[in-house]
Amino acid sequence: MGYALMRALLVALAVATFAAGPWPAEAAQPSKFAAKDSAEIQDCIKSKPGKEEACIGIVSEPCLNRDETKSTADMNACVDRELAVWDDILNETFRRLRDKLDAQQKEKLRDMQRAWIVSKEKTCAFYWDYFQGTMASPMAASCVNRETARRALFLLGFLVDADSSK
Repeated sequence: MGYALMRALLVALAVATFAAGPWPAEAAQPSKFAAKDSAEIQDCIKSKPGKEEACIGIVSEPCLNRDETKSTADMNACVDRELAVWDDILNETFRRLRDKLDAQQKEKLRDMQRAWIVSKEKTCAFYWDYFQGTMASPMAASCVNRETARRALFLLGFLVDADSSK
């Protein structure tokens, strides 16, 4: 089986697992995002096996393209709506994956995540360094959203594999 097909199957399985219902940690916390935004992203992931990255921006882009979205704060708010969903997916996927690993793998997962966080912060901060203006803020926010979504999808692939191997 080809890599792309295997990845598509793994991500589809992960989405089915994710969509099955809230995890205990989710149920205990108040929602930080609109349920419709979460449903839109999850539905998109399910409908695009192997092409899940196409789902990045499906909440923020329509918001950014509205006529009333004019200020930098408005732009950041649009991106933050979507980021809240991807961040929740990332954090819950990380927790669930970590729970399936042995002690050595848990340590390596933690170290990998810490390195990714530093990389994401340096990468997205470069918008400030390069553009040095008002537009750097929404550009950096979009970068954080994009990188968080990509990381969530990356870890989701491992979670699907861990779930399917038991």
